[in-house]
Amino acid sequence: MSMPYDPPLSTYRPISQLNVPVHEVERATLPAVDAHIHLGRWLSDDGDWMVKDVSALIGMMDELNLRGMVNLDGRWGRELAENIERYDAAHPGRFATFCHVDWSLAAEPGFGEKLAAQLRRSVAEGAAGLKVWKDVGLRVRDHRGELLMLDDPRLDPLWAAVGECRVPIALHTADPVAFFEPADERNERLEQLNARPDWNFSGPEFPPFQRLMDAMEAMIAEHPATTVIGVHAGCWPENLAFAGRLLDTYPNFHIDIAARIAELGRQPRTARALMLRHPDRVLFGTDEIPPHRAVYRIHFRFMETGDEAFAHSLDDPPQMGRWTISGLHLPAEVLRQVYTGNALRLVPRLA
Repeated sequence: MSMPYDPPLSTYRPISQLNVPVHEVERATLPAVDAHIHLGRWLSDDGDWMVKDVSALIGMMDELNLRGMVNLDGRWGRELAENIERYDAAHPGRFATFCHVDWSLAAEPGFGEKLAAQLRRSVAEGAAGLKVWKDVGLRVRDHRGELLMLDDPRLDPLWAAVGECRVPIALHTADPVAFFEPADERNERLEQLNARPDWNFSGPEFPPFQRLMDAMEAMIAEHPATTVIGVHAGCWPENLAFAGRLLDTYPNFHIDIAARIAELGRQPRTARALMLRHPDRVLFGTDEIPPHRAVYRIHFRFMETGDEAFAHSLDDPPQMGRWTISGLHLPAEVLRQVYTGNALRLVPRLA
């Protein structure tokens, strides 16, 4: 009698015995826009450009039927100018760069007006939108040392300025719900949190997840003239009823799917129903750093086919969840809007 084999979970690599149809999608059936990509230097490990060879990137885009990309790495000042020069100006219609604002200004009196003025300058200099990252609500503090929340009235001048400038906000608040839970044997993102303990927001120094969602909704409600794209499936992909309610309630709210097909693909009927109900409010995106052919092909398979039980990632094991996903098989008229139409409407530079 053989002894039981009990390997550590970290080494477990089961091979599925399912025999199901496979439809590889080499290029998008319809032209697509990646409305959430990182091409600049802000997040790079070495301070260099995420994409070293822009002409090779253009070639890959043509190969994959990607007509455009929204670069969320513009920052401000010289960094914004150099991103716009490298991408938007050098390749008109293929790239649109969003700016950031300098959140260190939150420690100064009158920071809302200062941030609004900085946003206006960046738009005048060519920014196609504003990226707001999760550090607002989790890291950014005012002069009293208190966390700054999206619904803080002192930020109203900034959100109003975005609307006045007629550009969208790509808004990332919070993170996967599991990041706000203890990193223990019950946490479905345990492997990811073990690799990145700085992504664990379960401590008392951070606000509850629900507070961050409430702050986002309050900001959206308070500024109906400001277009907000709640990235990562409305910032709460584990609960698509939340995104659905916001889309039903606030005409200025949109979502993208970037970096969340792992979540959407394990609830494909719910995700598909949401996109069918709001085809004009969902944007395609990947959040890849840097862009990768094989990752796009996984995304195209997810959007275009009804395939079941396939990998959502190239990682082994998949850091964003040890599960497989199923495709949405979206109708062509919905795919056309999600892939391209909505991005061209919100970011007309790409049109």
